[in-house]
Amino acid sequence: MNFATAVRRCFSNYATFSGRARRAEFWWFVLFNFAASFALSFVDLIFFGLGHGMMGGGQPLSGLFSLAVLLPSLAVTARRLHDTGKSGWWILLILIPLVGFVVLIWWYATASDEGPNDYGPDPIAGEDFTATTVPRVPRR
Repeated sequence: MNFATAVRRCFSNYATFSGRARRAEFWWFVLFNFAASFALSFVDLIFFGLGHGMMGGGQPLSGLFSLAVLLPSLAVTARRLHDTGKSGWWILLILIPLVGFVVLIWWYATASDEGPNDYGPDPIAGEDFTATTVPRVPRR
């Protein structure tokens, strides 16, 4: 899965909390969010300034972008946890400072469950492999 496909899939499934999302889909969307937030913060800085106190310029573009990607981000995160065999409710682990963040990053980076699991079929089952994909070969 490439960058554009992952971002398109996340936005087309913006409120789909069921099913599974592979690591590539999740991490490409995280990269998209990071890059777009950085770029919009820079544009906000240029056009609206740093702001002073509560009446400052603020960051309207960054704020609107954050609102726009909140639901798709939560949905792809829940689907990523489903892909590792965990409930989407584990997202709430982020509320525990540091420990929750570290555990979630670990789970996001963990390999997917092969084959179907409680949350649906394997997302790459039946997909054609590209020339850059190395198929898994069982060891004897």
